[in-house]
Amino acid sequence: MDSGAASRLAAINERIARAHDRFGPPAESVTLVAVSKTFAAEAIEPFLEAGQRVFGENRVQEAKDKWPALRQAYPDVELHLIGPLQTNKVREAVALFDVIETVDREKLASILAAEMQRAGRKLPCFVQVNIGLEEQKAGIAPAETIAFVQRCRTEHGLDIVGLMCIPPEGVPPGPYFAQMAELARAADVAQLSMGMSGDFEVGIAMGATHVRVGSALFGHRPAIV
Repeated sequence: MDSGAASRLAAINERIARAHDRFGPPAESVTLVAVSKTFAAEAIEPFLEAGQRVFGENRVQEAKDKWPALRQAYPDVELHLIGPLQTNKVREAVALFDVIETVDREKLASILAAEMQRAGRKLPCFVQVNIGLEEQKAGIAPAETIAFVQRCRTEHGLDIVGLMCIPPEGVPPGPYFAQMAELARAADVAQLSMGMSGDFEVGIAMGATHVRVGSALFGHRPAIV
């Protein structure tokens, strides 16, 4: 076992536990989603050996290249799609992932629902909210989130379990996370995926049930060629 990976994982889990103990409800527990995007199987295996079982990937093709083999050895892994999902990748995504965190538009919701019905899989989904209303980011506008969640459930039959966001960079994330918590209550969803390596404790303070931590575990990401 890679003792460095194990110690980093233990340190992050300890920080999550301390933050949860300090801030308490509404989240009964906090799930660490280890963000393994851009890292090869060899870098992921030490974390699997250390007991981590929930991972996040951004790209369907990248996940398809490395996770089937890893899952042969670790079949209890839970794999989250945390990056944008193109409609032409929906079939592969539904076959490969266990949770879709980035439902962000009507067309995608419709195609996801049809594919899940065809495949006989009903994956938990999060609606991605563009909480900072940033043009370069995907996601539903905050003002449209509650109605979109309702349509995903009633018109498309999706199992919407939570909301997910990436707050704007360079500004305190707390107000955005607080707004997400308000939206989650109004939309009647129990889970919130918010907080990354630099701000996950703030996310927990505001009610995160899932935090997506990459660089604090894996280090700097390889350059994408």
